[in-house]
Amino acid sequence: MLGPRGVTRARQLRPLRLWPRRPWRDGSIMASMQKRLQKELLALQNDPPPGMTLNEKSVQNSITQWIVDMEGAPGTLYEGEKFQLLFKFSSRYPFDSPQVMFTGENIPVHPHVYSNGHICLSILTEDWSPALSVQSVCLSIISMLSSCKEKRRPPDNSFYVRTCNKNPKKTKWWYHDDTC
Repeated sequence: MLGPRGVTRARQLRPLRLWPRRPWRDGSIMASMQKRLQKELLALQNDPPPGMTLNEKSVQNSITQWIVDMEGAPGTLYEGEKFQLLFKFSSRYPFDSPQVMFTGENIPVHPHVYSNGHICLSILTEDWSPALSVQSVCLSIISMLSSCKEKRRPPDNSFYVRTCNKNPKKTKWWYHDDTC
């Protein structure tokens, strides 16, 4: 670019503005995730599945991490036992499944529940659909526990717990047993 008297001037470049990002990129995804979580939170508070209650304290600081208190269904091997489920939601929820695991002092002894709380359940990974919800996940877990015929750990429990990732969604599960 030539300036006055034919002297070459360097073109001044403006720095790129990286933040805030355009709402059509990340904002709409975050907004839809938050809207969906608020809707599901309200549904879980007003109409929880049998034996399930939302731990209200768990959502006071963040809407992306919930604890659901659970009681074993009457007439099952887990009747009267109390458990806690930890739900963690990514910014891609509901298109990405939540991370769900048992937490706390009492992890159920079940053929599909590892002693570290990880749950082998297909709807938590490859069979997840955005049409599913926290309530449907809770119902599936209640059903899984209620149909159990014998309290025992998965055969590979010791090895898995020693070698697995902290995030159960990073496990490549092999779904082969529909009976427990």
